Amino acid sequence: MTTNNWAAFEKAQPEFAAAVRARFAQFPHHVLATLRKDGSPRVAGLNVDFRGGELWLGMMPGSLKAKDLQRDPRFALHTNPGEGETMPDGDVRISGRAVEVVDPPELHRYAEETESPHPFHLFHADLTEVVHIGVEGDDLVVRSWTPARGVRTLRRGNDDEPPREDPPGGGGPSGEQPGGQPAS
Repeated sequence: MTTNNWAAFEKAQPEFAAAVRARFAQFPHHVLATLRKDGSPRVAGLNVDFRGGELWLGMMPGSLKAKDLQRDPRFALHTNPGEGETMPDGDVRISGRAVEVVDPPELHRYAEETESPHPFHLFHADLTEVVHIGVEGDDLVVRSWTPARGVRTLRRGNDDEPPREDPPGGGGPSGEQPGGQPAS
């Protein structure tokens, strides 16, 4: 469907994508950020679905977040942080552009597969960035992926030192170079 859909990310970074998907699977509700008519942010709860190589965003008919995405498709999606303060599997954010599905047979097929009540708005995500933040030892580790750059890993300690960047192929969860190429 889209050039930078979930399947493209999964193909480029299978281990990174699996970790991100597992983090989303921990809780059913997450937080979607959209842009209002006046450009100010709106945040709202949302369930997401990973199915058929796509990250799906489904919404009630006429919802304000759906209207926001119809007007300006840019979004940010943040995983539910869960209970407590530890977040042992880190924090995940996905940014992109929402592409609305308007084809009736495709909407019907999705509704049948997911048992979603009609009517509804359905969007799939064209990814622009995926970020996973976690703690490894004494470091805060920020791993990010973009379609153009691939994976970049920054490590920051709890001191005044500037962040350190892992060399390409050395810091990603799958040992891949940016763009999904195996490390040499």
